[in-house]
Amino acid sequence: MNTTEPFRPEERQTAEAPLLTGSQALIESFLREGVETLFGYPGGAIIPVYDALYDYRDRLRHILVRHEQGAVHAAQGYARVSGRVGVCLVTSGPGATNTVTGLADALMDSTPLVLVTGQVGSTLLGTDAFQETNFVGITQAVTKWNCQVKYPEEIPAAIAKAFYIARSGRPGPVVVDITKDAQCATAPFRYERITSIRSYAPSLTPDARRIEEAARLIDEARRPLAMIGQGAILGNAEAELRAFLDRSGMPAASTLLGLSALPSDDPRNVGMLGMHGNYGPNIKNKECDLLVAVGMRFDDRVTGDPAAFGPNARIIHLEIDPSEIDKIVHADVPLVGDVKRTLPLLTERIRPRDHSAWIEEFRACDRIEYERVVRRAIRPDGGRIRMGEAVDAVARAYDRDAVMVTDVGQQQMFAARYFGFRRSRSVVTSGGLGTMGFGLPAAIGAKLGAPDREVVLFAGDGGLQMTIQELATIFQSHVCVKIVLLNNSFLGMVRQWQELFYDRRYSSTEMVNPDFGLIARANGIEYRCVERRGELPQAVAAMKAHAGAYLLEVRVENEENVFPMVPAGAPVADIRLE
Repeated sequence: MNTTEPFRPEERQTAEAPLLTGSQALIESFLREGVETLFGYPGGAIIPVYDALYDYRDRLRHILVRHEQGAVHAAQGYARVSGRVGVCLVTSGPGATNTVTGLADALMDSTPLVLVTGQVGSTLLGTDAFQETNFVGITQAVTKWNCQVKYPEEIPAAIAKAFYIARSGRPGPVVVDITKDAQCATAPFRYERITSIRSYAPSLTPDARRIEEAARLIDEARRPLAMIGQGAILGNAEAELRAFLDRSGMPAASTLLGLSALPSDDPRNVGMLGMHGNYGPNIKNKECDLLVAVGMRFDDRVTGDPAAFGPNARIIHLEIDPSEIDKIVHADVPLVGDVKRTLPLLTERIRPRDHSAWIEEFRACDRIEYERVVRRAIRPDGGRIRMGEAVDAVARAYDRDAVMVTDVGQQQMFAARYFGFRRSRSVVTSGGLGTMGFGLPAAIGAKLGAPDREVVLFAGDGGLQMTIQELATIFQSHVCVKIVLLNNSFLGMVRQWQELFYDRRYSSTEMVNPDFGLIARANGIEYRCVERRGELPQAVAAMKAHAGAYLLEVRVENEENVFPMVPAGAPVADIRLE
């Protein structure tokens, strides 16, 4: 966002506009947006901001991460549980480029984020100066919006616009790149929060005719299924969702990121959709005559072969982002708009229905899945500890009422399947990008975003080591995160695919791991390792009772597989139970 008119020094100070440096203006802008916590890492091009931040230590908490990628993932965890915009602060060059993975993750998972990066002085732009990168150009594909600021008077407006864009409509990450001279120069400070931008329509008004058509399809349906995505959570539409299900009587299944929008024990909840989802919503997909998609984007991990998804069903798609309509699966009735608004419009127009007989067919599938999959996963007859039983033990200890954070891989799927949720915003995981290393920094952010809730991270030995340096962030910042390391000495999910589809050719997936206990204790974190099943309940209880951060390493079965499973690209009805 660069102005074309020069700034005139004589306009710099008025009674209503104090004269501030660009760095002070940035921090004051953060405060106007209600920011309380920043995640970041200092460097040369952002030093002026950090110098100004020194005077705001009583008003802003800065969490010093150990790698810039960790700053973005921590801000994501903070945003996901708090519903607020996560904020990061890093320097130019490698400091900025280290955040790109986190930005891509936040864009795919619709996480509201504002990243402020330092940049070399404006006279050095384009000269390949020390630690200069064209970060605006680099991040165009992984942000919702980005801009570069060269003048101090532009900073407040750029930050106001960044926060508005990040949190409005379909949320996402925004980058504001500020040159060093803009940070140091002075200008009058004026801040106005933005409530609209011309040509930017974050949420469209639902079409009344399509609302009526959707209501008619719902009233006529005999085997409907609601599919709940993260949009219901991002839109704070959990109450509206329950009211819709109460009246329509239809069963509901969730995507991975939609988990916790509906409590796990809700009688209408029939489980998780997709590749490692529950048997019922996958096998019944071909029997549905109506699919009502609420704030979900028909990801390939949910649909499998899109041509075979809901083959006998009409589809109603409630979605805030018009670009998602018909992108993967054709919607017979698209309802574009905020689900918090469209759901009540739909609810008031439909007749009360009773689909209890249809829901019971899903329960019959649950019983089949329990006998063939669940019982063996959480109540094995012998052998080494299984991931599923470790997740179940932790879930029961926390009465299934903690924030569940995961890394990516087998432990992610076991945790999603067996943890269980009572409250919304209880799931923090990397969905669309599948970023290994996400879990540890995201758990730090989640705990800071919801300090009154217990936060439990499930991580594998591969993913934990990708960002293991953030254990030092936990140590320095005194963050009470409970870490359950499910160690199978493999890159488990890749190994599972190698076993099932590549004739057990385990190429570069076996891990020779360090002593995690030494690493934990070196970072001031309490540690325990469990290998025997009988020790697991007491170890989990000790972790829960401990007042500070804790790393519980559970040595699990090396070659355990996650089932059910839909082979990649196959119809979801072709789900395998073993």
